[in-house]
Amino acid sequence: MTSPSAAGTGPAHSPAAGPRVLCDTRALAEAPRVPGGVLWKLAESGRQLDANVVRLPPGGRVSAHTEAQLDVLVLVVAGDGTLGKGPSDAAEPLTAGALVWLPHGAARSVTAGAAGLTYLTVHGRRPGMRIGVRPDTAPTAHPEVAPE
Repeated sequence: MTSPSAAGTGPAHSPAAGPRVLCDTRALAEAPRVPGGVLWKLAESGRQLDANVVRLPPGGRVSAHTEAQLDVLVLVVAGDGTLGKGPSDAAEPLTAGALVWLPHGAARSVTAGAAGLTYLTVHGRRPGMRIGVRPDTAPTAHPEVAPE
């Protein structure tokens, strides 16, 4: 099992390495308090998912935004807070154990309560950036470089 740390990443592996435990989210949530930020991230090569364990300090906030391309699952690991669902919707309480679906295109914000909020996010991996020729300037003989 990977021990919790500020970087929190496990050793690299190939998909052929097979399933394994990556971290103990309870241990991450119980670790000495840090101001906030990413406590762990999925960094294994060949993955199709991205995942992070994030801690917001008491009163910390992820401002209202919309993710246009990816659905996101959020699992509250520790603490409490609120989920904002757009300008016209009331905030919904978040407590440890809450599993939240954030569909792409939906506005959302997260605010930590008095004890802070620690949560796991999981979503499809974004393709890596590559240098290529812009499609509107590319000659037909040299196709644009596709994302990873």
